[in-house]
Formats: sequence, C-alpha cells, structure tokens
Amino acid sequence: MSDLPRKAVTRTAKLAALPLGFAGRATWGLGKRIGGKSAELVGRELQQRTAEQLFKVLGELKGGAMKFGQAMSVFESALPEEVAGPYRAALTKLQEAAPPMPTRTVHTVLAERLGEDWQDLFLEFQDKPAAAASIGQVHRAVWHDGRQVAVKVQYPGAGEALLSDLNQLSRFARLLGPLIPGMDIKPLIAELRDRVSEELDYGLEAQAQQEHAEEFADDPDVLVPAVVHQREQVLVTEWIDGIPLSEVITDGTPEERDRAGQLLARFLFSGPSRTGLLHADPHPGNFRLVPADGSGSSADRSGWRLGVLDFGTVDRLPDGLPPTIGESLRMTLDGEAEAVYELLREEGFVKESIELDPDAVLDYLLPIIEPAQVDEFTFSRGWMRSQAARVADPRSPAHQLGKQLNLPPAYLLIHRVTLSTIGVLCQLGATVRLRQELEEWLPGFLWDAEPDLDEEDSAAGA
Repeated sequence: MSDLPRKAVTRTAKLAALPLGFAGRATWGLGKRIGGKSAELVGRELQQRTAEQLFKVLGELKGGAMKFGQAMSVFESALPEEVAGPYRAALTKLQEAAPPMPTRTVHTVLAERLGEDWQDLFLEFQDKPAAAASIGQVHRAVWHDGRQVAVKVQYPGAGEALLSDLNQLSRFARLLGPLIPGMDIKPLIAELRDRVSEELDYGLEAQAQQEHAEEFADDPDVLVPAVVHQREQVLVTEWIDGIPLSEVITDGTPEERDRAGQLLARFLFSGPSRTGLLHADPHPGNFRLVPADGSGSSADRSGWRLGVLDFGTVDRLPDGLPPTIGESLRMTLDGEAEAVYELLREEGFVKESIELDPDAVLDYLLPIIEPAQVDEFTFSRGWMRSQAARVADPRSPAHQLGKQLNLPPAYLLIHRVTLSTIGVLCQLGATVRLRQELEEWLPGFLWDAEPDLDEEDSAAGA
C-alpha cells in the first residue's frame, strides 16, 4: 500500500469512475428488465452493486472520500434490508479502519513534527497502526511516564486530498442520492467541506477534547481520554480499551445495545450543556463501551461507560443547544400547531415567502419525534426505513411539505448530528429512555417551573 493517494489526477480519476460505473449498471439493469426481471428486483440489485463499488473506492482513497463514506454509513438503517444486508460489513469496516500509511512515512512525519529524537518521548511505539480513518491513523504507544497512549498522525497531503475529494463528490451528488432515500446528499458534502480546516487543525481538536476530558473526568457514564501532548499534525492522548460500537452493532447483547444507546443519547444532549461544544462526528468508530470498573468485563448493563474519541469536528455552542429546539419539540408533542408554526417561521425554518398549513406541519413532524412521545422507545432499522420512505416518496404529503421547509445555517450541523445519532441508535436496535435525556438536558423542552404553591396561596389570601 502506497502513501495516501495524493495526486489530484489519480484521486479524481478514481472518483470520476463512480458515476460512469453507475451509468453502466443502469444500462445492465435495462437489459435485465427487458429479459423479464421485475423493475423492483433489478432496482435492488443496482442499488446493492452501486453501494459496493462506492464504499470500495471510498475506503481505498481515505481523505474526503472516506469522511463522506463514514457520514453515509450511519444512514444504512434507512435502506431496505435486502439491499443493506450484503454490504453492511463493508460499511462497518469503513467505520473502523482504512488501509494504513507505510511505517517509513509515519516515522518521517513524527520526526518532522516532534523532532529527530521523537522516539525518546516513548518507552514503546507500535509501528502497526491500531486504527486508520479519513485524515489520519492511530498508533498505540507507551509515553515516557509509563502511560498507555494513542498517537494520532495526520496523513501527509490530507488537506488537499480532503478538499479535492469533496469537490469531486459534490459534482455527482445527485447520482448518489438514491443510495439513502429521503436524504439530500449535496448539503451533507457542502457541510463536510466547510469543516475541513477545523478537522485538519489538531490544536483545535486537542483543545475540544481536553475540555470534554476535564468536564467528564468523574462522570460515571462517559469517558473522554485526556490529551497528553500535541504538536502540529500529531496528537497524543490517553489510550482507552473497550468494545468498538461497530462490534456492539454486529454482535452485542441486548443489554450492551441498550446501554450503548442510552449513553449515546445522554452524551449527545448533555455535551453542549456541559461544555458548550457538540461532538459532531457520531459514527460508530468514534465510540467504545468501556467497563466502568476497569476490569475488562461488565457484569451488568449499568457497568458500562461510553468512551468517546475524535473531537476533530465540533459545533461551538457556548449557550448549549438552542432553546428553540426544545420549545418546538415540546409544543409539537402538546399538539400546538399554530405555536409551532409561528416559532418555525421566526427561526427561518419556514421562509417568509411560503405559506403552509400549521396542522400539516404538525402532521409532518409528529412521526419523526415519536421516540420523544413515550417513556421508552426501541429504535430499529424498520422504523428508520419507514421514516425515510415517508419523506422520500414524491407522492406523499410529507415529501411535498418537506421540500418547502428550510434549514437555517446555524442548525445544519446540529441537524446532521442528531440524524446521525438516530441512525446509530437504529443500527444498535437499542431501547432508549430518550424523553428522560431531553427533560434533563434539552433547553426549552420542559415548561418553566410552576410558581411556588405557598406564594400562590399568599397571593390568593391577599
């Protein structure tokens, strides 16, 4: 395996071949239909073959292609089971690994960034990477003070590759749309591209991770490894063991799935309130189930903590999540169609030039927020598929109304993170007490406290 494929012409050629391959399979599909196969069966075969080629190319290229693949992978729950099943393993592989950099390249980067005597910083350093992802790979090592650490090394040329890939992918975003029904691919790619400079800056990542590590230092449910050292494109953090969430998705027990889902929801909604930051890359490769007692095993479901990795992409929310989200969610649950509609107009979700029926807006929102209507909700691929089909079907009122709604820029990343987290919960098949987390952490979801009864009595007596 050579270095990260950096030459623009090489990367562009690989990505440009994707739509050509899609077109070729469409021709093949037409031949199949003429030969007597049903359009539905042929459509599923086309979707499956397209996805297989897409994720094979994305995994080889890493960079922005890999980042896009990871973002897409959490939505596989929306696909029909016959289509999703055969390449689910490929998606899981994308979430956890990619082909590694050669050892000589790793050593060169470390010498350039940490100094020629970089090896003196470590008692041990494993040349074989423990994990490889979109813009860097992780090596296990022992820091000079004896701590087990993870050493994240950025691929040379990662920035150029990231931008080149995302620009190329945006050119045929429309062709990728059918892979995930109901999802608009182009804004996803644009938003990933807007975050490139932040993700490449390991100094910003170290700052975000350390803020989380300090806030969650004594937390019984969430574990964030502390930052040990950072220098340009190298980031050293404490090492944490645990079960990757991708393994929980494929082989986890019901107890592990439920615990992982509950903690994932808790971290999503509590993080912004506690740190002013939203972890914005919630794919399964960035999470672990970690035994709370450090023994390497967990006897009961409450014995697991959620280990959280990779703070390269965060949304800065100094005041926490916007209260509008909680207020509109609460009013929707209470059936206050007019109030919800007015709030959405004020915040720019409904443009001034558009008039919609408030009751129709309420009907559009209620199925989506079903998990918040009950004390406990079991997320499933079937539920995710039903939501995607409802929004994607051009004949449905939901599809027609959804096209007229607007997503203000300030909510773009929050929206993607929430959708991605729900996608992971559906992959887990977790039963989650989501309403409990919303009540505790989502501003505006609960009404303000009722007036003190004694004060009311005094007022009445007066």
